[in-house]
Amino acid sequence: MANKNYYETLGIKKDASQDDIKNAYRKMARKYHPDMVKESEKAEAEKKFKEINEAYQVLSDLEKRKMYDQFGTADFNGGAGFSGGHQGQWGPFSYQYSSSGGNPFGFEDGGFDPFDIFESFFGFRGYGSKPKKGKNLYYEMDIEFKDMIFGVEREIDIESGKVKIKIPPGMRDGMEVKFAGKGMEGPKGMPNGDLYITVRVRSMPGFVVMGDDILLNKEISMVGAALGGVVEVPVVDLKSKNGLSKANLKIPAGTQYGSRFLLRGKGMPKLHGRGQGNVVVQVLVRTPEKLTKRQKDLLEKF
Repeated sequence: MANKNYYETLGIKKDASQDDIKNAYRKMARKYHPDMVKESEKAEAEKKFKEINEAYQVLSDLEKRKMYDQFGTADFNGGAGFSGGHQGQWGPFSYQYSSSGGNPFGFEDGGFDPFDIFESFFGFRGYGSKPKKGKNLYYEMDIEFKDMIFGVEREIDIESGKVKIKIPPGMRDGMEVKFAGKGMEGPKGMPNGDLYITVRVRSMPGFVVMGDDILLNKEISMVGAALGGVVEVPVVDLKSKNGLSKANLKIPAGTQYGSRFLLRGKGMPKLHGRGQGNVVVQVLVRTPEKLTKRQKDLLEKF
């Protein structure tokens, strides 16, 4: 898959502020919304509309934007220093779309519902008429990291009453789950509204979840980089109670600062039980700040 330039997609510069990103999105989302174009242009407009929303979902999130800028691509297989397939599925507003391909941000032809972003900005999904029904309800729910891996069932007290809900395994921070008919009661003869739960996962220190992959930095010593060795890194373990364990990563001799390594099948569980993503480890070489005279002499001789 060709690398995508999200800044070009939104027509902004790389140093654009968050307000610039939001304003660019508003302008382009209105322009390319499928309900705003001719019937003959709807297919192309919908494709463009999804691309715009894909770019916005990455660039509007400071952490994801930082990782995107750092790796320089939304495709780790496109020259990131290692090879191997990746299947991603991710989206901060909807999990019911699936995707495939080599994109660690999880975007392809699906992975999210772009009309959900449009609705969050403008209050409605399109310009056409909508059938009358009960009021939709929108809530956020905080879950633990292990709940994201194994799923969780809860009973919640909302405006429409007490409701039992099930968050499926493999959810990501910011994803939205729809519970049909669990919103407010509709007018006479009309269906109930729906309940939308946006999942908020308490972050785990030390790594970033991007789609099905875990991206983390591992600091090693200058000597370790030169001579090589084995280091431990956190990975997802479906047999562990908290969903985490440690795995050994072999560091070859002569490793350079910023080198990246791949641990296959040790990342986040994929939705619908299709295996796990990968762990991407970027090595940061630590240079000692204080040296003894003997150490300095040895380095100079070297």
